[in-house]
Amino acid sequence: QVQLIESGGGLVQAGGSLKLSCVASARTGSKYAMGWFRQAPGKEREFVAGISWIGGNTCYADSVKDRFTISGDYPKNTLYLQMNILKTEDTAVYFCAARMVTWSTGRSCSKARDDYNDWGQGTQVTVSS
Repeated sequence: QVQLIESGGGLVQAGGSLKLSCVASARTGSKYAMGWFRQAPGKEREFVAGISWIGGNTCYADSVKDRFTISGDYPKNTLYLQMNILKTEDTAVYFCAARMVTWSTGRSCSKARDDYNDWGQGTQVTVSS
């Protein structure tokens, strides 16, 4: 099990930037990949970005590609999401998520919500026009 705590959400004007952080706590030796999801009011939780455990391979939703960047600081067990050129439609609660992997699946980047086992409590991002 991985415990996740997000931070960095807030209110920003359209066109602005925001950087989210997620600190992960897990047992030593745990192998897990991570991702960001978001959920707007009345909508399903959707994939935003993911990163693999081995190699740092990344994948993005089409709606955020070229605007958002996912990265990880492994010594600090921290995941980041740099969000640029924010749009009002990016307004949502953003969740950090983790999924256990093995040596054989460690290079993959998953967009599937059901692949992720552990979730943070979420951080609100509001983009005003």
